[in-house]
Parts: sequence; C-alpha cells; structure tokens
Amino acid sequence: MKSLRLLLAGALALPLVLLAKPLRIGFAQTGAESAWRTANSESMKAEAAKRGIELKFSDAQGKQENQIRAVRSFITQGVDAIVIAPIVETGWDPVLREAKRAKIPVILTDRTIATADESLFACFIGSDFYEEGRMAADWLAKHTGGKGTIVELQGTPGSAPANERRKAFADALKDHPDLRIIDSQSGNFERSGGKQVMEAFLKKHGSAIQIVYAHNDDMALGAAQAIEEAGLKPGKDLVIVSIDAIREAVKAVADGRLNCTVECNPLFGPKVYDTVAKILAGETVPKKSFNKDELFDAANAAAALPTRQY
Repeated sequence: MKSLRLLLAGALALPLVLLAKPLRIGFAQTGAESAWRTANSESMKAEAAKRGIELKFSDAQGKQENQIRAVRSFITQGVDAIVIAPIVETGWDPVLREAKRAKIPVILTDRTIATADESLFACFIGSDFYEEGRMAADWLAKHTGGKGTIVELQGTPGSAPANERRKAFADALKDHPDLRIIDSQSGNFERSGGKQVMEAFLKKHGSAIQIVYAHNDDMALGAAQAIEEAGLKPGKDLVIVSIDAIREAVKAVADGRLNCTVECNPLFGPKVYDTVAKILAGETVPKKSFNKDELFDAANAAAALPTRQY
C-alpha cells in the first residue's frame, strides 16, 4: 500500500515538472561584424542550450534602431531577462524605462551606455576597454622607445570600445610626445573597413606611417592585407598593435604579421547566465564586473595558441 501511495505521488508530481517553463532570455546582439562578435554570439547560444534556457537571439546588423525594436519585442513577449550588447552608448533611456516598468531586469554585456539613471539596468559585464587601450599604448612605447608616427583605425563611432580605446591610447601617449597619431578614421570594427581605411592612409601618407593602432583584430588583419598589397611587410615595415586577441590574430603575432594584440575575452555566456540566475533569485550582484585580459606579443603568442578557444 505504501509503495502504491509513493507511485501515485510520483505520478501527480510528474505533470508539475513537465509544466515547468524554461528560463526565457532575450539577447540583443550588435551584429556579426567580426570574428570576436561571432565567438561572443556562439558562447551565449551554446551556454543557453547547455542550461536549457530559451534564448531569443536578435542580430541588429549594426543598427541601434534594430536593437531597440528587439528589446521592445522581448518586453512584449514577457521574457525573464534582457541582455544587450549596446551598439552605441547613447539613446537607451526610453526603452530601458519600458523594461523597468515591466519589471524585466536588463544586463548590459560587452559595451556600456551613457545614462544619468543607472537603475535602468541591473549590471554590466564586460571588459575594461580603457585598460585595453592603455596596455596597447604602454607596450608600443616600450617596443619603439617612445618614438614613431601612428595611424589609428577606430571602431564603430559612438561605441563604448571605440571611445574608451581611443581615449586611453591618447592619454597614454601624453607621456610620450615623440609617439604621434597623424591620422585617425573609423573602419567600423570590420576587416573590409580596416583594409579600405589602410589603403587610403597609405595613399595619403605613404612612408610617413610607421605604426598602425587598430581598435580590433579584424581591422588590423584587414590593414595587414592592405600593407602587403602595397608591397610592404606588416609587422616589420610597419608595427601593428591591436585589441581582441582572436585566435587568428594571436597566430598572426606568432607569425610576425602583427606585433601585439591585447585580449578582450568574448566568452561571456557562463558569467551572464550565472548573473541572471542570481538577479532572478533576488541576490545582489556587482554593478560592474570586468573580465581579466592578457597581452600577446612575440614572447608568448606561439605558446598561447594551443589553448585559444576563439
């Protein structure tokens, strides 16, 4: 009789388990402009699948209006949480107020926003873009003896990484007056953009260029191609310093085509979902948390290659 009661109890409990809904999370991604971004998206998707999370993924194709539209759609669908990798820093307050009224927590990942009301988002998880720019400048100053003329390949105008990496690099160069930026233009974080801008720089400045500073690896690799097509050797005739440390760039450093790349880890999935779980459980989480980033040059790039995950 006891075993029968246990069996019935188990049968009654089973539908409750089956009816339990998976966690639903909306992710408004910037797009697929680089290998870094692809790795970032895959980390979010793979970790969601591993945890049984229903991820509603939106590719904004580089347009903020698409991201805002996606966030409004997530709110209408009543998701449990919203994750945004903001394309630009400004213009977010209205839609974030809508999410707040709907009591849906918003987690910013990879990029920050500019707002006077930080209660509009639960937290930011990402990398310290300013520190990355400073690390690149410090390495360059040491490598060149503090002398050289630089062209800068900027990321997407108005984006947090482009703003911070540019500012940090410029601030660091104040201590090295013989390291000068002679031109700066956006390649939009894209390989094709980096190639096109570098081609224009070479036509305009020619042999006056000694150093290339790129806000990401894809632009740096595009610039390297333009340099090669101009009959020069990237990494030798021109020093190239970049940020992201995607596997292809670390290999290029090991091969001597790039000289240095500062890491910006894109594998946010586990940390983001751990944080969402804590927020939904009512726990307090840090308002800002940063991944630890490394620097790769000729001294350590080859040894790092076997363990690179992206």
